[in-house]
Amino acid sequence: MNAVTAFKDPVALAAADPAIRFAAVSKVYSARNGDPAVAALDKVNLSVAKGSIAGIIGRSGAGKSTLLRVINGLERPSAGQVFVDDVDVGALDGAGLRALRRRIGMIFQHFNLLSSRTVFDNIALPLELAGTPKATIRTRVDNLIELVGLADKRGRYPAELSGGQKQRVGIARALATEPKVLLSDEATSALDPETTRSILALLKRVNEITGVTIVLITHEMQVIKEICDQVAVIEAGRIIEEGPVYRVFAEPATATTRTFVSSVTGGELPREIAARLRPEAGEARHAVLRIVFTGENATAPILSRLSRSLDIDINVLSGQVDEIGRRPFGNITVTIPAAAETVGAVTGLIAAHGLKAEVLGYVA
Repeated sequence: MNAVTAFKDPVALAAADPAIRFAAVSKVYSARNGDPAVAALDKVNLSVAKGSIAGIIGRSGAGKSTLLRVINGLERPSAGQVFVDDVDVGALDGAGLRALRRRIGMIFQHFNLLSSRTVFDNIALPLELAGTPKATIRTRVDNLIELVGLADKRGRYPAELSGGQKQRVGIARALATEPKVLLSDEATSALDPETTRSILALLKRVNEITGVTIVLITHEMQVIKEICDQVAVIEAGRIIEEGPVYRVFAEPATATTRTFVSSVTGGELPREIAARLRPEAGEARHAVLRIVFTGENATAPILSRLSRSLDIDINVLSGQVDEIGRRPFGNITVTIPAAAETVGAVTGLIAAHGLKAEVLGYVA
């Protein structure tokens, strides 16, 4: 089984008990130095299934980091509740929060390793702080070093490691206390594409082996596409769309989500076409159509059938056929003649094949 495509059944995830649940959570930062108050989270309702990998995606300033910080109690909600394994995080006192955080691992964007400690000692640190016996520390750290593929680096210092190796140390350290939840704060954004893929594959393997629930925040839809089971899109502190990854990719309901999805599925228009696109047909000669290929008809030769049966020319502008969660998924943008009867006939035939089409606009 490919570690980066072994997605879970959405129906089973929906029926699973939530590991994390947000109930109408808001977070408002007070006004400072004459600046207005800032609502970082606004009535967020969201559930993360136990054992799943959930991605939170949004642009800078959307509220992703705040959402992550209220899970481990680094921020307390201004309103609403956050539950981790049915424990109300906001109701915990200092001792309760410390106990909770031992069950929540954290992976950071910039690794946060101690330069004076070796790979072994960095991973051992949370166990030492928890007062774990030395023999237990040795066994657990050795196992984690093997898991993340750093057996030959156990005595090295962070300055001697690559970025990907440092992040592997960070992952092992986050797993040291055997957490039930693993939080990832843009863990791959400082890495090159090849290293990013290897780290995502490692996180997927960790999830499969340990059953730990992973919540990762990112601004890259490719990360969501590669390893997440469910996704939530956040904008201006609100969850504007969420659900199983395949459904959200196949049927994005908001403009923001469509933009994120098109960036990795071949749905982006060439800039020259996008600049000339108009919402009404007018005197335009071509309609621009996006066709989404999903399900059992995802590989059907629909374009050749359209061209033959309607005797029209079809020009492919962009697109690709891919796989999401071991299911085929295609996204192709084409131009067809702009006549209303032609557009109606094309979209009707596409619908008859169980596929979806969207008229993006018209060009001369």
